[in-house]
Amino acid sequence: MKTGFLAAMAGAAALLAAPAAAQVPLKPGATSLLLWRGDEQAAGFRTVETIYQTQVISRGNRTSPLPVAGRRVGPSVSVEGRSIDLQAYMQRRRVSGLLAIKDGRIVLEAYGLGRTAGDRWTSFSVAKSVTSSLVGAAIQDGKIRSIDDLVVDYVPELKGSAYDGVSIRQMLMMSSGVRWNEDYGDLRSDVVKMGMAASRPGPNPIVDYLGKLPRDHAPGARFHYNTGETDLVAVLLKKATGKPLAEYLSEKIWRPVGMEQDGVWMVDGSGLERGGCCISMTLRDYGRFGLFMLQDGLAGDRRILPPGWVKAATTPQIRNGAPDSGYGYFWWMVPGGYAAEGIFGQAIYVYPADRVVVVFNSAWPEADKDELWREQAAVAEGIRAAAGRR
Repeated sequence: MKTGFLAAMAGAAALLAAPAAAQVPLKPGATSLLLWRGDEQAAGFRTVETIYQTQVISRGNRTSPLPVAGRRVGPSVSVEGRSIDLQAYMQRRRVSGLLAIKDGRIVLEAYGLGRTAGDRWTSFSVAKSVTSSLVGAAIQDGKIRSIDDLVVDYVPELKGSAYDGVSIRQMLMMSSGVRWNEDYGDLRSDVVKMGMAASRPGPNPIVDYLGKLPRDHAPGARFHYNTGETDLVAVLLKKATGKPLAEYLSEKIWRPVGMEQDGVWMVDGSGLERGGCCISMTLRDYGRFGLFMLQDGLAGDRRILPPGWVKAATTPQIRNGAPDSGYGYFWWMVPGGYAAEGIFGQAIYVYPADRVVVVFNSAWPEADKDELWREQAAVAEGIRAAAGRR
């Protein structure tokens, strides 16, 4: 399950057959990106800021270099004993950008669907892993005292609710124990109802909705995928730092890491950036975020994330109910590494031992299909192996 809050509205959008099902505010005349297909999808994923309300993540005055290696990966790689032509894979799976970095140098960079190196592309749930990193930055800054602090210490409106007694760590592990229905095709599910509420202007509806839910398990006892809580982490971060998340992301990662372009981040009806969805950036800036993780949360000599944060966030923290490989702090585990993943084929794979980062941006016709994820992971592994043999 690689979904984010927008994915939760896919079933509702199909059932309602109306753009009003979108769960972030659309600009006049626009339709929900979940309903896009073909050329509309490819163009819209590049330009969401012209369609949705967003906040700018400002770049700094310096761009970190990404030199091109003398030897490249491709045009084909070995995948499970057979040769895969990467260009053919990109065309077949509607990949708009494929990037691989080995030891800080680009060994593969390719574009499709009319995209260029200067075009941004929306992240969907890859944003969850960025939000997790902002929690680490806030701890390093002393804005959050400890990952074991209680959620209600920062969001006191939730005192007396099922979130009373839940820690930030348990939220990042998706193990709050709060009852939650993530059935995207059921209009009565929590994820659909809260998604609809989040599109309305006014006070942030997330705390209001989540605060009414009952408890199902003891906190920390069981993994249960809950996209609502990723947005609740965004609420907590804004309260802890006193800053909009786009501003804090610019200050802590975008500028120090040396991103080449401004990013944009979708907001909900209350103007809050979605903790679980939709940061747009260039392909190389996706790669730079992967390198930031590979470098243990350092930007040059400047420590952004606490010592040990990256290791803890990207190793299994919970297994009960989680995928076989376990789950970290809004990070998925993959053989030999970890990944940030978002619907329609967005992913950053990081392989620490090999010093390799592999990025995919795509416009799959299906939002979340196991067959496509398995194939993408196998291609990423083939690229990792080819890069490691250089």
